[in-house]
Amino acid sequence: MKKFLVLLSAITMAMALAACSNSDESKIEKKEDQKEAAAPKVEVKKELVKFYMDLGNKINAKDAELNSYVAKATKEDAKPEELPTAEDRAKASESASAVAVELNSVQIPTELKEQKTDLEAAVKEYAASYQEKADELKKDAPSLDAADKTFAQAEEKLGKVFESAKLLPPSLGKQVN
Repeated sequence: MKKFLVLLSAITMAMALAACSNSDESKIEKKEDQKEAAAPKVEVKKELVKFYMDLGNKINAKDAELNSYVAKATKEDAKPEELPTAEDRAKASESASAVAVELNSVQIPTELKEQKTDLEAAVKEYAASYQEKADELKKDAPSLDAADKTFAQAEEKLGKVFESAKLLPPSLGKQVN
């Protein structure tokens, strides 16, 4: 009989412990589920890359004439008939101006609210670069060096945002040229 009572009490204790542990696990799972439902997890890296790609696409949609001009103007051993004309320069100026307008209307996604200030500063710098190009291309002998410096500063600002998210800094210049 003693063996039976010892066995019965051991089974009872085992069941009680099992019930308690299941209760604790379900409470932990419920808390985790509530946290996930309350605050959806923002994937900053994914959103930054998406923003960067969208930015490049917006520029590429408007800068074809500018890229064409730059390609002609920087071509080594170009024959006189291959050099850009005043008409090419005017089209490039319009193209650069259109890019500047487009960039000035860019909205930072709400998912990137932590990076908003830095991203706005970078986009503003990119827009200024394109506006400098537009203004310079209205001259008879344009030099895009100052605009290129401004573009490089924007690249640096954008790169810092990416580095803060533990991403490699992108090169928008390579995407849009």
